[in-house]
Amino acid sequence: MTGIRAQQKEKTRRQLIDAALGQLSAERSFSSLSLREVAKEAGLAPTSFYRHFSDMDELGLTLVDEAGLTLRQLMRQARQRIEKGGSVVQISVLTFMEFIENNANIFRLLLRERSGTSAAFRAAVSREIRYFTMELCDYLEQANKLDSEVAYIHANAAVTIVFSAGSDALDLDKKERELLAERTILQLRFIARGAAEFSRRERGSKA
Repeated sequence: MTGIRAQQKEKTRRQLIDAALGQLSAERSFSSLSLREVAKEAGLAPTSFYRHFSDMDELGLTLVDEAGLTLRQLMRQARQRIEKGGSVVQISVLTFMEFIENNANIFRLLLRERSGTSAAFRAAVSREIRYFTMELCDYLEQANKLDSEVAYIHANAAVTIVFSAGSDALDLDKKERELLAERTILQLRFIARGAAEFSRRERGSKA
């Protein structure tokens, strides 16, 4: 019975998370949602909400954590595709654009709460972006044999460009998004070449 109850509890918790995400849109931010709205959308009584989250802030922080995890998992899948052959930059950007297209509300949450009024939310989003950046940094350091400092600067610049492009992509149609992806790929290739050249010169100067 304990296992069944645990499964039911997780299912109900998932319903609340999905209900909150489903109500986010270009017009509605998380801060505009009420506990009663989320519970109603999930098909639950408001009192049931408190069995899973202490308040809306805890639910919001859970959504931010989930958004960051979803994005990192997707980019890990992209690296698996890269290992089978293909352009690192192209596959990464196209995978990111697919994420924006299929998870627009999740990405909007990250963008809005990154500069929102809640210090806890801002810290949570910053932490997720930092995790994302460090994973990319480790990959660049190993795959491109970059110095750790150069790899971090490269990763940080790449994440900044990609997130900016993602923000623009939310309001574009398919054709415009394809053009934006091409431009982003070119920008990232410029950065990659600069990082490789800088790293090569640094190694030469120390030789």
